[in-house]
This record gives sequence, structure tokens and C-alpha cells, in this order.
Amino acid sequence: MTGTTGARPVPSLQTSAANPLSWYWIPITIGAALSQNVRTALQKSLKGRLSTNAANFTRYVYGVPFAIGYALLLHQLGGDPWPAPGLRFFAWVVLGGLTQIVATSLLIEAMTRRNFAAGIAYSKTEVVQAALFEAIVLGATMTLGGGAAIVLATIGVMLISLKQATDPWREFLLGWTDTGALLGLASGGFFGVSAVAFRAASLDLGHPSFLMSAGFTLAWAQSLQTLMLGAWLAWREPAQLAAVARWWRPALMVGFTGTLGSACWFTAFTIQVAAYVRTLGLIELIFTFLLARFAFKERPSRYEIAGVALLCAGIALVLNLR
Repeated sequence: MTGTTGARPVPSLQTSAANPLSWYWIPITIGAALSQNVRTALQKSLKGRLSTNAANFTRYVYGVPFAIGYALLLHQLGGDPWPAPGLRFFAWVVLGGLTQIVATSLLIEAMTRRNFAAGIAYSKTEVVQAALFEAIVLGATMTLGGGAAIVLATIGVMLISLKQATDPWREFLLGWTDTGALLGLASGGFFGVSAVAFRAASLDLGHPSFLMSAGFTLAWAQSLQTLMLGAWLAWREPAQLAAVARWWRPALMVGFTGTLGSACWFTAFTIQVAAYVRTLGLIELIFTFLLARFAFKERPSRYEIAGVALLCAGIALVLNLR
């Protein structure tokens, strides 16, 4: 294995309407958002039984067999050759893995705070933070429409979070001062960095198959994350390792849905700019809104309606980028 030097140009598939890959990222991202929604709910149910870090660990330790199995299937059944990673690939994977671990732990902690909605909403600022990081580190350029889409979608998410606020405008302007919101904001920053790092790792492979690039990156990421967070638990919370094994049934579903979602995210990142992928991923909030409105007959507030409208506008802009 040899390292490489110099910056490899980042492909811009979204600018080529004739490229058959130019639209693949859309259904893949929607699948990622749905899987993530299920995984987050399952992971939250483990929070009362496990510590924050242990609940986070279940995603990796029970997910790594699925991740490795997916890469093996691509190689054996799909006939894709193994990539030849360099040192820079592993540097990106380690950065992405560490920041994702921190981001997930912060998000789980934010969900236990009083202002749950604010914590989740501020974690969604990752699309803005990912755009900035991607522009600085990878030199990715945002179109005017792309930038507008990110801003509209982010404001929409913030408005949706005002659903149960007693003083909505004060919450909108000063909600970031809440501990849960600050944890969510930090979580979003780390998620933004991890998304860009995993995209950079996958692209650095220079592999002809975008599926193998994503699957190979995912297998390495899940394996390294299992080792890193497992070592931390063994050092700081050794009793939690036994608890993770004891709750293996619900944890196995966390691992499966987490890996399924990650496989979709990584694949979409390989095809499209990470910030655009994360913007479309916010569609999960629209699904949640529709479920609450039509399945549970909940009456939405005017802030929710305005937020969903802005979010839809942002997503529509992203889907129409050329």
C-alpha cells in the first residue's frame, strides 16, 4: 500500500444532465433518510438501558458485519475489483469516523435534553456547515441555486422546530442558547465534517464503480469506528460492553438499519456534493410532518406549515440543479 500526494479533483456529476449517475443520488438519499429515521428511533430506545457512548457503539459493532458483507457481495457477485487505498484514504476515513462518533453521541445526548426539538433542529445545520467545510477543504463550488436551497431548507427546519414553543420568535432568535440546541449545533458541525471526509475518502480511491467505492469506504469506516469506540468503552466504561452484549436483539436492528442508511449515504456522497445530499436528506422531516398530520390527525402550527414550505422549496431547488 502506498500513499499519494497532491489534490485529486472532485468530480461534479450534478452538472452533467446526460450522465446516467446524475439522478441516482436522489432515490439513494431518500432511502438513506428513511433508514436513518428508523435507526435514530431504535437508538433512542436504547438510551435508557445504555450510556450515550454505548448506545452509539451498537450502531458500529452490530453494523460492521453487514458493512463487510456488503463489500464482499459487491466483489464476489458484482465482480468489482478491490480498490487500492493510499494513506490519504485512511486519513479521511479516520477523520470521518471520529467526527461521526462524536456527532452521534452529541445528538443522542441532545435528544435527552428538555428542548428536544431545538437540539434536533440545530443538528440539521450540518448542511450549511458541510457546505462551508467542503468548499474550504475540497474546493467544491456551490451554485447560486444550491446555496439558496441550503439556506431555505435550513431556515425551514428551524421553523418546524417551533411547533411546541410558547414564544416562537424568541425561540427562533435565541433558541441556540439552550444546552440541547448547543449540543445539536455541535453535532451538526461534526456531522458536516464527517460527510465531507467520507466523500473525500470514497473519491480518493478513484475506482470505476461508485458502489464499490462507497461500500469499501463504509466497511473500513465501520471497522475503525468499532475499534475506536470499543477501546474508549473498555477504558472508560467497561461495564457498558457487557450491557451492549446483553441488549443484542434491539442493538442488532440498530446495526442493520444504521449500516443500510450509511451505505446509502456513502453512495450518494460518491455521486453528488455532500451538502446537496444532506439537503435532500432533510426530506425525512417532511415525512414526519405528513405522518403526524394524516395518520395521527395532529394540527400543524403556522410555523410548521411555513417551515415545511421553505424546506420543500429548498429540496425542489436541489433537485433541479444542473
